Amino acid sequence: MAKTSPIKFVQQIRAEAKKVTWPSRRETIVTTIMCVIMVICFAIFFLIADQILSWLVSLVIGSGN
Repeated sequence: MAKTSPIKFVQQIRAEAKKVTWPSRRETIVTTIMCVIMVICFAIFFLIADQILSWLVSLVIGSGN
């Protein structure tokens, strides 16, 4: 593999960064809100699933609360 000088390397990085299509502020906010909503939904789902499984296990092993 050919060695690249640090200056050439930085120039290549800058050229690649200019090719990137950055999201708009609105797209970033909407995506962030969607992620937070999904995390909350998954947290609620796993909380309910954990409670149900805990209840079922306690029924099976007979240490009901």
